[in-house]
Amino acid sequence: MENWTEENNALCKTFVFASFEQAMLFMQSAAPHISRLNHHPEWQNVYNRVFVRLTTHDAGNTITEKDRELARVLDGLFAAMKE
Repeated sequence: MENWTEENNALCKTFVFASFEQAMLFMQSAAPHISRLNHHPEWQNVYNRVFVRLTTHDAGNTITEKDRELARVLDGLFAAMKE
């Protein structure tokens, strides 16, 4: 998990892309993985940036393995887009 920070019982990261379209493609490509894991992030897009906040609400709003697993998936998708 590269460049994630822990803030207020959540993993946080901002992904930066070359364009708005790439940021949207990232979010769309993540959707099937998010559904498969049944673990939905808090995220927002502003132009070429996607801010992600991961916490497990069912575990009392704390960081769990579910958050770490989704962080690894998102990092993998981001890395694949840069190739």
